[in-house]
Amino acid sequence: MGIALGRFTGALRAAHRGSDIAARVAEFEGWVERSAAAEAGSSDYDHTHTVNEYYDLCNQFMELGWGESLQFAPVAAKEPLAQAIARHQRVMIDKLRLKPGMDVVDIGCGFGALMRRVAGVADVRVVGINNNEHQLEQAMLRNRAVGLGDRTDCIKCNIMDMSSIAPNSFDRGYAIESTCHTPSREKAYAEIFRILKPGGLFWGQEMCMTDRFDPTSVEHRAIKQDLRRYIALQEIPGFGEVNSALSAAGFEVLEGLDRSNTEGCTVPWYAPMSGRGERLGRGLLRRPTVRKALVAPAKAAELLRILPRGSARVIGLCNRAVDAYTAGGEAGIYTPLYCFLAQKPA
Repeated sequence: MGIALGRFTGALRAAHRGSDIAARVAEFEGWVERSAAAEAGSSDYDHTHTVNEYYDLCNQFMELGWGESLQFAPVAAKEPLAQAIARHQRVMIDKLRLKPGMDVVDIGCGFGALMRRVAGVADVRVVGINNNEHQLEQAMLRNRAVGLGDRTDCIKCNIMDMSSIAPNSFDRGYAIESTCHTPSREKAYAEIFRILKPGGLFWGQEMCMTDRFDPTSVEHRAIKQDLRRYIALQEIPGFGEVNSALSAAGFEVLEGLDRSNTEGCTVPWYAPMSGRGERLGRGLLRRPTVRKALVAPAKAAELLRILPRGSARVIGLCNRAVDAYTAGGEAGIYTPLYCFLAQKPA
């Protein structure tokens, strides 16, 4: 636990550079109310700012516990999470039918782990799109560090407005748990459609409510509200709504599937958040008891000025996000693994 807190300390200081973290967490947690007020016309609200705050605050803790690839994957029995993610990414690479020399766009590239895998495995050029300054800096540094600087690039822009990119620029594209943060999936998909070449394939992994979600259930609505608040999601659609948004943007939907339990993967997608089956390293930090036990020493470290003020609130925020994920998964009403393959008509 001491090692984990030490790594978190260094990463948090580097990322926040003296900002008032406690005030930023408090502001973030009130975004749902500000968004509702904006819809009623009584305030201004920028969801892009909220999403950036979410990742700026939580990046370090999430990467420390989950790894470079901040995405979910179907998990087989006794399979380490990193191995499950790598296998799931290979499915995407195969579905996109990548060929050497292709130009590929990574929509919401995060720290760049997936773009590095795609560029290295498929021998293609990958351009990452991201609106988060810290993630972009890290992605470019890490790309160069592994010798992929010549096959990767990054562009800072909003997914909803990629006008700096010419139409018909990319052969393939993918978006992993990124378009879920946009105010309008249809507009985001339309921008992706615009920058893909005719015939281009697009793979997406979306966060969705499942067919078991009952909008009349008080319990289900409360879980959905927590998911929205603590993961910065303005809305969480159903599978059909995702497909409809793709079609409205011009795509032909070739396949769409909740891949939570595909390929013989019987472990619930949210199980790795319990650290099940992994005793050391990141698996230890994924255990709820360990994560929650970090709050008290973090508060003490704040008093001693070892950690920036508000660090314990960041850990608490991440814990609440994990609790929301788990509640949605256990109730069977939510999945982060709705995966689709769509094509821009030739």
